[in-house]
Amino acid sequence: MLSSKHISKITIALISAVLILCILAMTFYDKILPVVNTSGYSMEYQDKLFDTSNVLDINIVMDDAKWNEMLQNARQEQYYECDVVINGTTFKQVGIRPKGNTSLSSIASDPNNNRYSFKLEFDQFVDGQTCFGLDKLILNNSYADTTNMKEAIIYDMFQYLDADASLYNYAKISVNNEYWGVYLALEAVEDSFMLRNYGMEKGYLYKPDSMNFAGNDDDKKSSENNNFSTPPEGGFRMPENFGKSGENRPQMPDYEVSAQEQKAQGERKSFDRGNFGSVERMGRGGIPGGMGGGGNLNYTDDNTDSYQTIWNGEVNDSTKADHERVVQALKNVNNRTNIEKYIDVDQVLKYMAVHNFSVNEDSLSGSMAHNYYLYEANGQISILPWDYNLSLGGMHGGDATSVVNEPIDDLWQGTKLFDFVLENEEYKVRYHEYYSKLVNEYLYGGKFDEVYNRIRTRIDELVKTDPNAMYSFEEYSKGVEVLYDAVILRAESIKGQLDGTIPSTAEGQKSDSSKLVDASHINLSDLGQFMMGGGGNRQMPGRNNAAALKK
Repeated sequence: MLSSKHISKITIALISAVLILCILAMTFYDKILPVVNTSGYSMEYQDKLFDTSNVLDINIVMDDAKWNEMLQNARQEQYYECDVVINGTTFKQVGIRPKGNTSLSSIASDPNNNRYSFKLEFDQFVDGQTCFGLDKLILNNSYADTTNMKEAIIYDMFQYLDADASLYNYAKISVNNEYWGVYLALEAVEDSFMLRNYGMEKGYLYKPDSMNFAGNDDDKKSSENNNFSTPPEGGFRMPENFGKSGENRPQMPDYEVSAQEQKAQGERKSFDRGNFGSVERMGRGGIPGGMGGGGNLNYTDDNTDSYQTIWNGEVNDSTKADHERVVQALKNVNNRTNIEKYIDVDQVLKYMAVHNFSVNEDSLSGSMAHNYYLYEANGQISILPWDYNLSLGGMHGGDATSVVNEPIDDLWQGTKLFDFVLENEEYKVRYHEYYSKLVNEYLYGGKFDEVYNRIRTRIDELVKTDPNAMYSFEEYSKGVEVLYDAVILRAESIKGQLDGTIPSTAEGQKSDSSKLVDASHINLSDLGQFMMGGGGNRQMPGRNNAAALKK
């Protein structure tokens, strides 16, 4: 029989839960449409903002002096107040600020470039305000991507597999009714995202990132939590051969690595992919991603302090008890104990299939192990995708044949969390089934052609007349043609890897390269080049600058 003490605790817990539900309902109640599944809700903004049959028309109304001040102080990532008109609907007192990490640093270091990515925070200055139920809208500038398409196509693939991922659309951005540029609009991974995907489930979001060069991109944390200070004028530029060999790696701050963690990380090597050279599978004592704080999601010990990079990236408020659940999940997955209780296997398999298709090394799978979200609910974790402008070799460039034939059955450089998939035949089969669906249905079934042609129809003219474009229209036109070929060749290689005609591991490909898909006619630099620091994207003639708005 329950004691009165326990009854009181249960009553308090129930009341707290009801209050949380009431608060959420009051914030979003008029924007929630009928339930679409047992866990999430259909939100009004899905059709209002992310109907990809129409480009969004967004006009930012802001005092010219304040706009220029924001651009000139972009490194501070401070919110300014503006009004925003979206497809004719006005939202007052919206928060706007530049966003990004390496892209922000690069643009801030280039006196001729001011095409920042932006965040629109609808409740920054007005409590409870949303945009048709959306709390935050991301506007990405397609940095280092001549095609303006790589990120959109990858997010479309995630949607095709029904993975938990941000919705997307293109947006024509104007500032005080003057065309500023064509951007990719993304659903922020925050409260409304959680409501759409998980309903009223009590979950916690984290965005671990030990690579914050430009300032902390997490609104909840101050810059003093960063592992790096803001770089000096001129920015930080990766060495030309970064990632190709150990001697070219930049010097990073030293971090103490415990003997236990060194043992947990081991000394495994990844692959020798073409002219990238041998890349070590990094842990926190290596280059970023493994540097300090558990950003690589490798289990080291039960001490929550060992995973500070994760907690620094919290999106919603979390406690030590919440952190302990994450650590226990990492531990049990690492030990192969009751895996499906501690990790959302199906979401992870979808994530892995699309993510590996993308060949995006600026990510959790690469040596820097960032650009992802960690979601935890009831002790179970899952991984959510983020940031795909450097897909298809955009991080390091290099040989297109090696990128197109990226092995699908190799372990990841930055983390050991996903090793259980390739070690378990049942999971590996399901993982391959998602690849098969992407290749046979999405790529060869006509969906990719439909999406590619739709995007070009929507944005070709907008890119051509973009006053702040980071690449010329000729570069864009060439880039999108090369992108189409690269995606088709990537699908061809994956199809061969699935049916066994092409080796699906680096070791196998190195032993017999005769079966690889030939992509030697492709120059990956046509898709854009990553440069950290001024000069990564060239100023085009006739581009507007901040001063041009002072009319």
